[in-house]
Amino acid sequence: MEYGLTPDQRDIQQLTRQFARKELTWDKLKDFDERGELPMELYKKVAEMGLTTLIIPEEYGGAGMNQLSCAIAMEELAYGDAGFSLSVGANSLAVDPILLFGTEEQKAYVSKFYVDGGIGAFCLTEADAGSDAGACRATALLEGNEYVINGVKAFITNGSVADIYTVFALTDPAAGARGLSCFIVERNREGVSVGKDENKMGIRLSNTSEVVFENVRVPAKNLVGKEGMGFKIAMTTLDITRPAGIGAGVSGLCRSAIDKCIEYSKVRVTFGQPIITNQAIQFMIADMEIQTQAARTFSYRVADMIDHGVLDPIAGAAAKAFAADTAVKVATDAVQIFGGNGYSREYPIESLYRNAKIFQIFEGTNQIQRLSVIKGLIKNSMS
Repeated sequence: MEYGLTPDQRDIQQLTRQFARKELTWDKLKDFDERGELPMELYKKVAEMGLTTLIIPEEYGGAGMNQLSCAIAMEELAYGDAGFSLSVGANSLAVDPILLFGTEEQKAYVSKFYVDGGIGAFCLTEADAGSDAGACRATALLEGNEYVINGVKAFITNGSVADIYTVFALTDPAAGARGLSCFIVERNREGVSVGKDENKMGIRLSNTSEVVFENVRVPAKNLVGKEGMGFKIAMTTLDITRPAGIGAGVSGLCRSAIDKCIEYSKVRVTFGQPIITNQAIQFMIADMEIQTQAARTFSYRVADMIDHGVLDPIAGAAAKAFAADTAVKVATDAVQIFGGNGYSREYPIESLYRNAKIFQIFEGTNQIQRLSVIKGLIKNSMS
């Protein structure tokens, strides 16, 4: 499954693939999955390889790669583990708002955190503000030349391990979504603390936690863009990063499931022959491949459009929903092919099943994506 890759993209694909096949194996990751822990030594290796700074421009010390290139790398990591890939890819989600809307000073300042091996987190979601990002309650009120931030962010990827946060808070609480603004907040600022770590069903190798901001003072220069631009910044960032974050994660997970099913079906014998000879099994695996190729091609097409300056929210939302549904369908069928063994924690296939579900939930539920698609179609029909 290739996408007409450039030589540089093939290089990053091979580099990441070799790392994932060697280091992100079930026997090495199983204990981390049981504990719900990000394997920091493996994360450091990935950072040393430059995989956490792919999207950062070369002038700021990064690789200067585009969204499609990032997706290619994240897909290979997700083949090993979707949760680990998510934590690595979350850096792009956190830094993109600054690269897209920040000043030159902000871009250089924030990029240095990542180039030096730091970890970032994108802090938008709250306990009562998930799909409805406009329902945020965190505030950032201007006092002199500083903003004072108060609030609790929930379900934050890399929340308890991050060195720097991209935080969305209301500078005008009465204005709702129109009063949302974006800020750079360093972990070491007084008043920043970590709440509970989430004990998740899946993607357990990614760190997910609450982040608490209690009278946190940041200089006015840490405001990204202008006051009231936060909702636009957040939605634009999500539209841009979904192909690499969702599409690539799904592609890697599904490819892993398919390979494991083929390998298992060759050695699992029933009625005197390997189940791979059973046409019902063959059709299931063939459908898994068809669905995976379709989801991958759709997501990568959207990434390629973005890289060519075309941001199509309808296509982005549709690609996210299709890919996420594909992940759940492929993982479900993989468990079915493994039978009782697929339901056992002794086999890696059940972890793929647990990991798949989150793709229908985070970065906008699949129901929200469908609403975005139909609203966009209706809007276009009136223009």
